[in-house]
Amino acid sequence: MALPPGFLDELRARVPISRIVGRKVVWDARKSNAGRGDWWAPCPFHEEKSPSFHVDDRKGFYYCFGCQAKGDALSFLREAEGLGFMEAVEALAAEAGMTMPARDPQAAQRLDRQTRLAAVMDQAVRFFRMQLSTAAGSGARDYLARRGLPQATMERFEIGYAPPGRAALFEHLRTAGVAEEMIDAAGLATRPETGSPYDRFRDRITFPIRDGRGRCIGFGARALASDAQAKYLNTRETELFDKGRSLYNLGPAREAVAKGAPLIVAEGYMDVIALSQAGFTGAVAPLGTAITEEQLRMLWRLSPEPVVALDGDKAGMRAGLRLIDLALPMMEAGQSLRFALLPGGQDPDDVLRTGGAAAMRQLIDGAVPMARLLWQRETEGRVLDSPERRAALDKDLRAVLARIGDASLRSHYGAEFVRLRAELLAPARPAARPGGWAGGWAGGWSGPGRPPFNARGGQAARRPPPGAPLPSTRGSALAGADAEMEDRMREALILAILITHPSLVPGFEDDLEQLECRVPENARLRDALLRHAADGGDLRARMAEDVGPDLENLFAQSHVAYAPPVRKPDDSVVAQACLVEEVAKLATRRAMRREVEDAMHDITERADERLTWRLARASEAVHSAVRGPDEDSSDLGEDRNALLAILEQASRTHNPRKT
Repeated sequence: MALPPGFLDELRARVPISRIVGRKVVWDARKSNAGRGDWWAPCPFHEEKSPSFHVDDRKGFYYCFGCQAKGDALSFLREAEGLGFMEAVEALAAEAGMTMPARDPQAAQRLDRQTRLAAVMDQAVRFFRMQLSTAAGSGARDYLARRGLPQATMERFEIGYAPPGRAALFEHLRTAGVAEEMIDAAGLATRPETGSPYDRFRDRITFPIRDGRGRCIGFGARALASDAQAKYLNTRETELFDKGRSLYNLGPAREAVAKGAPLIVAEGYMDVIALSQAGFTGAVAPLGTAITEEQLRMLWRLSPEPVVALDGDKAGMRAGLRLIDLALPMMEAGQSLRFALLPGGQDPDDVLRTGGAAAMRQLIDGAVPMARLLWQRETEGRVLDSPERRAALDKDLRAVLARIGDASLRSHYGAEFVRLRAELLAPARPAARPGGWAGGWAGGWSGPGRPPFNARGGQAARRPPPGAPLPSTRGSALAGADAEMEDRMREALILAILITHPSLVPGFEDDLEQLECRVPENARLRDALLRHAADGGDLRARMAEDVGPDLENLFAQSHVAYAPPVRKPDDSVVAQACLVEEVAKLATRRAMRREVEDAMHDITERADERLTWRLARASEAVHSAVRGPDEDSSDLGEDRNALLAILEQASRTHNPRKT
């Protein structure tokens, strides 16, 4: 439902965030200052003993200096208690004594009817639970005992038994005063064209299915008779139950994931129960069908990278590959799947029985990325001993890439396929030449004749291999950073300098508007800086009110805190010189990588194994060229031109008609 303007701001203003957070933490009396609304405690999101979790009532934000958790009262309710957005709004409104905005009459009627249907379902839960303890339920109890389910687990998951009588549940509910129409609407009975209604579930073990709000919306039921038409049977589609939009164990799993448990996607009810019993409480399962788009979106709302536990048989692998095909167009940066590949013929319950929780933990920790499973599917069983067969593989890989909707992610998948293809088709490496350049681009030039030429046509200088890091630089973030991390660090430094020296913003406004931030925190800081730079006054204070913890996190980074332009806010000359250098380096490096990626993509479409091997060496040269923090601009230009020259030469070698 839509909330009126200002409603959330009023909520946040009425309830001090410390009141919400205080239910989950114990405040540190020495560091906290209640009069100023300044509170400190051990973080509720990760295990620690020192109070690094900061809550500021005046700003309405919390921030952990240990795990970088941050947000406001609503986000705390969502993260700490596993609530959805509207559930968190309703909880905060109740705390503030505010009335939620009125829903439209039709929506209110639908909600009232769903509430009454959920009440009928709860009556059915209690009936089935009672039947499990009767003489008629002895067979169900024996089956559950063989599966190793103790009484506590059966109570936790509300497992029950539907007796074999034709209308045992129907008559029980009618006697309790439930209207026939409500029993039918809840999906608990089947009404034939002629004759009286009969129970949908008979002689089956029942598993209540609850939504994220804890309402029972349906049942899954396992037949005890070996000759039953369907081993598992779900509630039919109703006003409450849509199996394509529901997940088994959703509510408890959401709460567990909010506390740091991995989200595990299993195949069925018993797998989820076994996993939860072994301590993997963030387990869910679809309801007897392949995962749908809506279920996949639900999973990604719980965790950016769910682990799919595939049964170790051909059917399980086929299910995983179908899920990959479903996910490809929907993926975004930071949002994917990983796959725990179980031993052949085993499901999670089997793994736990034979190897215990440690064996399952090892499989989950070793879950493979989606790209690897996709590559395995495209290459498994292929013999790539001819140009035609290799070209067919390239065609199939391009078709896979075309299905990825996110352009950035498509580029990274393409780079991963190039790397894996190079590994698959790489010829034997040439031996080192005495006194010559060996090891390809990683350590020099291994081809015949002279080493590559520099931008002026002369022979490139031979550079000795880098030595071990100096003690003074070994701990530096730049020393160990890859290209992506270095970009983020440069973005942070540029933003920090402009915030510290707001008088420089007008001269760099165009660069700031075009700054492509690699992480959301930097993007929010950039946008806030553009919003407030022209206001005058204390820029840093206004940004603190706007973006809160993002600003604290920015200046807490060591390479920012110790940078001379940040430590010396009065020296605008040094700040401007540093800005010019950092902006230029960031733009040059990104442009350089884009050119090489484009060239590699174009050439790879018609590459054979030798060319792919050379491109892999060129890629290593890019990695080396863009990382050195101390090179001057002329070195960078020579590296760039030499690299592009070798790529162009490789292209001409493969396709002479282009010369």
